[in-house]
Amino acid sequence: MTATPQSGLTGSASRALEPPSYKRPRRLGDTVVTYLVDRIVSGAYPVDTVLPTEPELCQEFGVSRTVVRESIKLLEAKGLVKATPGRGTRVLEPIGWNLLDPLVLEAQIRHDSTLSILDDLINVRAALECDMAAQCARVITPAQAEELKKQANVLAESVHDPDRYGREDVAFHEMIMVFSGNRLGHAIIHGIHAKARLSSRYNGDPSRAEHLQSLAEHRQIEAMILQGDPQGAAAAMRVHIVGSWARRRPGVRGAMGQEDGS
Repeated sequence: MTATPQSGLTGSASRALEPPSYKRPRRLGDTVVTYLVDRIVSGAYPVDTVLPTEPELCQEFGVSRTVVRESIKLLEAKGLVKATPGRGTRVLEPIGWNLLDPLVLEAQIRHDSTLSILDDLINVRAALECDMAAQCARVITPAQAEELKKQANVLAESVHDPDRYGREDVAFHEMIMVFSGNRLGHAIIHGIHAKARLSSRYNGDPSRAEHLQSLAEHRQIEAMILQGDPQGAAAAMRVHIVGSWARRRPGVRGAMGQEDGS
């Protein structure tokens, strides 16, 4: 079964598939990859179907066969497709997709109506950051402890400015990860969290009370680290990451309001 190709980069059909935050990349190959990743992840090209042929993709995107072939190779590297001579390029099962690839992860977050990918991201983030908070409590130096105190104070000063608070919140977590010395864990969280923060569904719209609660949780993480309590630091970090997501996850606030009768 062959997937029906979309009709070019203009027109209502293509606009419907265009990623909301799409900006035309400099290289034509990047354009092709961006659109094809979006179509595969969104289900426009379902699993086990065959992508349009090289001539069809060349005509649609206005590029050479060389550009199309390079783009297909990039899709293969991301685990999205498998090209077989004489049989075309077939879409693979999502279990094999490289979700650490920024383009794949961004598309997955954008098209995940159930929010399951964000739930998974929170679980991964909690596991790694809890471990790094514990390690930070073990190895933090006096100079680093002073830096963490200063950042916690900056966070407190910005609690009434949502945009600034968001930036300082990220800086607080980054500092703990760096001080832990776990470069791989830091790199993984830095990559996936940066993409998640581009989604309004991930960020939510926290109230003033939620920002104050978040600040209190950050203060508890700071206290446990400065006291040299690894278990306490890990527990405080888990309470914060999991609890913050539970509060801002789409649909939660409305459900809570109904339970409270408000």
